[in-house]
Amino acid sequence: MDKTPNQLYRFSLDVLKSFRRNQIVLLSGAVAFYALLSIIPILVLALIVLSHFVGEGPLFGTLSTYIEMVLPGYTAILTEQVQTFLKHRNVVSIVGFVVMIFFSSLAFSVLENTMSVIFSHRARKKRRRFFISAIIPYAYIILIGISMLLMSVVAEILEILKNKQLLIFLWQFSLEGIPGVALYALGLITEVFMITSIYMIMPVDRTRFRYALTGGIVATILWEIIRRLLVWYYSTLSVVNLIYGSFATAVVALLNIEAAVLILLLGAQVIAELEVKSEKLKEKG
Repeated sequence: MDKTPNQLYRFSLDVLKSFRRNQIVLLSGAVAFYALLSIIPILVLALIVLSHFVGEGPLFGTLSTYIEMVLPGYTAILTEQVQTFLKHRNVVSIVGFVVMIFFSSLAFSVLENTMSVIFSHRARKKRRRFFISAIIPYAYIILIGISMLLMSVVAEILEILKNKQLLIFLWQFSLEGIPGVALYALGLITEVFMITSIYMIMPVDRTRFRYALTGGIVATILWEIIRRLLVWYYSTLSVVNLIYGSFATAVVALLNIEAAVLILLLGAQVIAELEVKSEKLKEKG
């Protein structure tokens, strides 16, 4: 009899038990709430800095791609909010910018604390210095800014190429639809590496790259499926607007972010469980 299905079943049960024991659903709600508070300040800060290097057109195109991946269906609302803020950015004081930077870091700080719960077996052996914990959220804000800059530059290049014709062995191919596909693919790759970096850097001590990359790919695929189901559900079956009225946008945004966070944390729990099993095997060996 093949033991693989049985082992996979027992491993899945162990993951779910640890998931429940660590109260990950409760923690994901906290991460989602702070992510909702952080998303506008992060985008505003990134656009203010990047607008000195890239035109606003490509930047907002990149912004729309990012928002659609995180909050499907709310691209127009959030983009409009960011545009409104940017028009009046001169009235924001230094204190206002400091407050925005603080709020931008909240989601990453809470996520790091949640990762320390999931990877508690590491924390018993090694603790992270306070300075490192303090700098990680801002490093991620810079990383998001750099990825937006690169995507904006690529978007500008693709915009120039879209009216060109590609000639291969006397066959001509139009590049008209390439920019949209390329930006989506680039967005997916960015998403994979962002999640991979979270699995590697957020927990105390380093995660194996193989585990982190596998987790990043699986989490991205799961989120792509879930976000499409969410868009379909909210557009056809949902009664959120009827129940919550004017609060519906915030409620749906929070639920979308929590779904994404749950997928992210489930991947982290799988990695943690693999490490625990591996340590037990080493002790027995």
